[in-house]
Amino acid sequence: MRWLRENSLALAFLVMFLLALGGQAVAGLLQFNDRQVAEGAEPASFFQYVASSAFAVDVAENWQSEYLQFFLFIMLTVWLVQKGSPESKESGEEGVESEERQQIGRYAHDRSPAWARAHGVRLWLFSNSLGLVMGGFFVLSWLAQSVAGQAAYNSERLSDLRDPVSWGSYVTSAEFWDRSLQNWQSELLAVLSMVVLSIYLRQRGSPESKPVGASHSATGVEG
Repeated sequence: MRWLRENSLALAFLVMFLLALGGQAVAGLLQFNDRQVAEGAEPASFFQYVASSAFAVDVAENWQSEYLQFFLFIMLTVWLVQKGSPESKESGEEGVESEERQQIGRYAHDRSPAWARAHGVRLWLFSNSLGLVMGGFFVLSWLAQSVAGQAAYNSERLSDLRDPVSWGSYVTSAEFWDRSLQNWQSELLAVLSMVVLSIYLRQRGSPESKPVGASHSATGVEG
């Protein structure tokens, strides 16, 4: 029970993710088969659909926009500030900060991760590991979207008796960028809303909000 309580936030999001993904698969299958029947083709089974490029591209294009959002937020908050937002550092604290404040090198303590006491490449990798992994996930999901999207796009073209396109032609096409940018703009708007609204609005008990009584100008303060 203690393990469940201490990991309840991650577990809750994992369960909601799996339910949403399953729901997307079922709804997507129904929509896909509706088109198949309308075109006089055979409907697909559930496992055929979730293994198809049509399902893969819908999943991957959402994943890459989410990882782009977090990658940009992680990296930009190193150097940029927003007065009054709990999502920002105080003005004048821009940058990677001192070793003492980051508790690395000779300032590491007994419970610090081993690589926080390292030097050179190992310390650099660990110091930037969150941004590197988020950026890596974005690149991989972007590639997955482009490959699955090309396959799905070519399937539609072949059904219309048109020639398939190469991967390079697809990733420079309006089809690809329309799918990508409609997701990117929504994620960037959500981050902008969080950064700005958290200046003036509160959620009691949430670490993503300032304390209810904190001034609007208080920056980098979390409840």
